[in-house]
Amino acid sequence: MEQQQYLEKLMYIRHILELIQGEIEYSGAPLFEVFGKTANRVQEPYRSWMLDLKRRVEARGGQSFRGIWEACTETKLKELHLKSRHMRELSEVGMYLGQMDVRTGRTSMQMYLENLGAEIEETRQEITAKKRIGNWLGVMSGLFLVIVLF
Repeated sequence: MEQQQYLEKLMYIRHILELIQGEIEYSGAPLFEVFGKTANRVQEPYRSWMLDLKRRVEARGGQSFRGIWEACTETKLKELHLKSRHMRELSEVGMYLGQMDVRTGRTSMQMYLENLGAEIEETRQEITAKKRIGNWLGVMSGLFLVIVLF
């Protein structure tokens, strides 16, 4: 069950990044507007993550976009308890997303989404295998009890 919840978290993050990518590509809006629009379409804790990104990017204060993205991601998504690898990869998205070269940002985002899709598929396969093993163990233990009792 725990693995299923983790899978749902990864799928929701992929959904959010696809929303961001779509907004950037089709509206061409500044990033703070993209984060604001995305915040209206997602649930907590992702909403507070997007709103914090919007607020900090709008204010900037001389901080790089990458720094803002990493700080917001680490503080707002800490409660998701993502594996360190997934958290690191999500933080790295900010390295390319804030660049002026839209093509590089788009390519990097697409690459991350493909990797995340592969991770999601791998996790699904693990869950399926564990369910199969659990079902077989249930059948075998039932047969064992029948044999022992008779």
